[in-house]
Amino acid sequence: FYLTPPQVNSILKANEYRFKVPEFDGKNVSSVLGFDSNQLPANAPIEDRRSAATCLQTRGMLLGVFDGHAGCACAQAVSERLFYYIAVSLLPHETLLEIENAVESGRALLPILQWHKHPNDYFSKEASKLYFNSLRTYWQELIDLNSGETTDVREALINAFKRLDNDISLEAQVGDPNSFLNYLVLRVAFSGATACVAHVDGVDLHVANTGDSRAMLGVQEEDGSWSAVNLSYDHNAQNEREVERVKMEHPKSEEKSLVKQDRLLGLLMPFRAFGDVKFKWSIELQKRVVESGPDQLNDNEYAKFIPPNYFTPPYLTAEPEVIHHKLRPQDKFLVLATDGLWETMHRQDVARIVGEYLTGVHHQQPIAVGGYKVTLGQMHGLLTERRAKISSVFEDQNAATHLIRHAVGNNEFGTVDHERLSKMLSLPEELARMYRDDITIIVVQFNSHVIGAYQDEE
Repeated sequence: FYLTPPQVNSILKANEYRFKVPEFDGKNVSSVLGFDSNQLPANAPIEDRRSAATCLQTRGMLLGVFDGHAGCACAQAVSERLFYYIAVSLLPHETLLEIENAVESGRALLPILQWHKHPNDYFSKEASKLYFNSLRTYWQELIDLNSGETTDVREALINAFKRLDNDISLEAQVGDPNSFLNYLVLRVAFSGATACVAHVDGVDLHVANTGDSRAMLGVQEEDGSWSAVNLSYDHNAQNEREVERVKMEHPKSEEKSLVKQDRLLGLLMPFRAFGDVKFKWSIELQKRVVESGPDQLNDNEYAKFIPPNYFTPPYLTAEPEVIHHKLRPQDKFLVLATDGLWETMHRQDVARIVGEYLTGVHHQQPIAVGGYKVTLGQMHGLLTERRAKISSVFEDQNAATHLIRHAVGNNEFGTVDHERLSKMLSLPEELARMYRDDITIIVVQFNSHVIGAYQDEE
């Protein structure tokens, strides 16, 4: 089934979104110029989510990608709730009091976030009251705990992740008299999601990561070439520190059953995630909730099933690992992406492709034909393709789309092959997932002038 280039483009561009940070008095005062984001589904419906928002009561911008498993319910809930928890964790005591007093007296609330959303990004209106009440309980506790100290961003991120996960678990245990909402909170808790979130404020970049999505910084070296700096570590079996952490948290007798076939208890790929109460609750609690839950939950095999070798829960945490980085003028962009991208591309290639896209300059690498017997005709073909590639780089008005085009369409020579792209994008839904995962990407572009000015001040 062959797709024409315009058909390929319309599939690739369906979910693209772009935001430019507004200038004030003709000057750009933010260290962020703007961001491009996009998603390409492999699952139907897509299980990835993305979020971006400007914090209105504190300085800074929040961006995140969320990768759901066992359905999209948990990723959906985390994508719409986590930024509120982070924003509230960062608010000074006086602002929290103002917000609480406004709710008490029924006055309009100070807006906390300005969302930057694509029209396809769904928000669940049915649960908004429930979500608001849980958030309010959280800020009331923060008011009571007031220590008078300013909140450290790292701490705020960790507290927000843990608190939201706790609320997801609690809402499912309490249930809801409304049967639709009751089923929703249970679906959220029994499915799971990883999260990779960046908070940018001036030259301070914090990345909080739970699971196996990744954050990567694109750095332009003095000679104009591009390099990648990791700003997160995958929480899975490939990370030895993470395997050690899990083993330390459980008795020695369980050492052999904790990680099997590179999965937690032989089942779960990420070693940290939101939701997934099957790996957190005691067996008694799981049974009680499933038995008293709605019939749909009772029919759900996943909910009834208890993981093997389940002796000392919790086996899973949503606590993020936070990395802080002080931005430098050579730090040009940040890529946040779900594992669908990293499974197909090396971070070094991601840095080069985005860097060249943003600067419009191609550093031509010698054509590598590594061990292939290449005829002159084929060589001519490669060079012609390379020339075409230079002109095609400008057909994407979005850096995330450009990256997805490469992730799905690259051939062994590292160039986009239209035929391959056409084949991969025309796979029927039930086959697509066998060849690739959902891909969600946010590319944040930094303002080197503003970052340089910050450094001069310091």
